[in-house]
Amino acid sequence: MMTHLHAGLSSETTEKARLELNENPDTLHQDIQQVRDMIVTRPDIGFLRTDDDFILRFLRARKFDQVETFRLLAQYFQFRQQNLDMFQSFKVDDPGIKRALMDGFPGVLETPDQHGRKILILFASNWDQSRNSFTDILRAILLSLEVLIENPELQINGFILIIDWSNFSFKQASKLTPNILKLAIEGLQDSFPARFGGIHFVNQPWYIHAMYTIIKPFLKDKTRKRIFLHGNNLNSLHQLIQPECLPSEFGGTLPPYDMGIWARTLLGPDYNDETEYTLTYDALHVRENCGGGGGDKDMMKRSQSAVEPGTLRQTDRDTSTPLLALD
Repeated sequence: MMTHLHAGLSSETTEKARLELNENPDTLHQDIQQVRDMIVTRPDIGFLRTDDDFILRFLRARKFDQVETFRLLAQYFQFRQQNLDMFQSFKVDDPGIKRALMDGFPGVLETPDQHGRKILILFASNWDQSRNSFTDILRAILLSLEVLIENPELQINGFILIIDWSNFSFKQASKLTPNILKLAIEGLQDSFPARFGGIHFVNQPWYIHAMYTIIKPFLKDKTRKRIFLHGNNLNSLHQLIQPECLPSEFGGTLPPYDMGIWARTLLGPDYNDETEYTLTYDALHVRENCGGGGGDKDMMKRSQSAVEPGTLRQTDRDTSTPLLALD
């Protein structure tokens, strides 16, 4: 019995869901209902969405283990409850999120890898700390995932994250405090319904290696096994992700990555700063084609305009003690 919940899935992906995620079309509705029935056990959490489609992405992220699925669903809303400042204006045209997107945080490649996984890329040295707080970059990443996870193929195939640390200075690294790194791990590892097939560090300097050692205890075993430190050895990256799927910055055969392309996709081809526009969960304007064409230079220029003093959040967590103090 194929349900509407399987609409739009290729037969290949449906089979993958059955083999890898224990997904069974015949019991889908019962599985979803059993998770929904657990909600009463956590009256302290506001479950703001409980429709079938929504719960299904959590089941897929936890291989249809209902207890684990419910734990993740509860964490998802709890994280939002505990970090209200991050989700107050959680939309593409929030000034902080928009600046992060315009600066390429995150980059999202159009071409999936050979396993159908969506590739997200972060060029760490593009983090201009006078322009973007770490929190806003994290918000832009979470919002991007929120849009991408609407696609059932990606709920099943998952994501790959590549972080390029080339030219990332010690001074930039000193802003990565334990508190904000912990926040990122909570938001991505413990509270989001996505499967991460691999997190690849490329060209990391020694101080990023040191940072990784410090955050290791916060990582689940499963996450640790999926973090690969390639240094400047692109061959080891290519053994896991085929060069045909990668831009030239990573020794791939695709052209260099265009930083603005994902921002333009999210903001829509007709976007300008005057457009009143809020991202809903439906993200209907996100089409396969990524807009593009003229006007990008102007858009980039506009996005660099100074921030009105009111828009930087006082509650930013970037102020706690640095991981790597400069004496």
